[in-house]
Amino acid sequence: MSRIAVLGYHKVGPPGPGAWETWYYVPEDVFAAHLTALRDGGWQPVDGATFLRGLIEPGTLPERAALITFDDGYRSVLDVALPCLERFSFPGVLFVPTDFVGRTNLFDAESEPEEPLCDWGELRELERRGVAVASHTASHRTFSELTPSERALELERSKAVLEAKLGQTVQLVAYPYGDDDGAAAQVREAGYRAAFGYGGGPISMPPEDPYRVERLAIGPDSNLEAMLHGS
Repeated sequence: MSRIAVLGYHKVGPPGPGAWETWYYVPEDVFAAHLTALRDGGWQPVDGATFLRGLIEPGTLPERAALITFDDGYRSVLDVALPCLERFSFPGVLFVPTDFVGRTNLFDAESEPEEPLCDWGELRELERRGVAVASHTASHRTFSELTPSERALELERSKAVLEAKLGQTVQLVAYPYGDDDGAAAQVREAGYRAAFGYGGGPISMPPEDPYRVERLAIGPDSNLEAMLHGS
């Protein structure tokens, strides 16, 4: 039986000018150590397309698969994380809230320092270099605070904008703050094939619910080896 560990990162590298350290900044050396732990532990990182195929044909996945994901679209993913990924020849997936592409993380203004997010040209570069771009909805609002029609619009608008700007079919989405609020049917109706929460451990494939795939919440103090072994 195949198992997959979906790792959930936000920022990689030091805070930018005027910013301060929070749990969501993973130092570059820690990130590289995590990639080493995956490689040495026999976990084989796969891309988004391979993950999607594994939903239908789990036997096509390695026995120990990993999916490396990043939320929000921080420019540090391009500047710091991507070179590390390329050294290991590992792919990744970046979930972006489309209303904030090329801007800053104002959706987290009350809790996180302001940092630049990738613009469309930078997102296209990430796509070219092995990091697929997927949906983090449009406005990054918490689903439990939205009406059903607002959630549907968030999902549909983000998918349409990403596909128009990047020329790629978008089938993956990550719920802002990991809050799905029972939106699986709406996610499916919007044309996505899988959706990700935030928090949890490795799972067996196929997942019980492809519209609530949990991810390992990764910070600078995360003991990844222990998390991969479920302890």
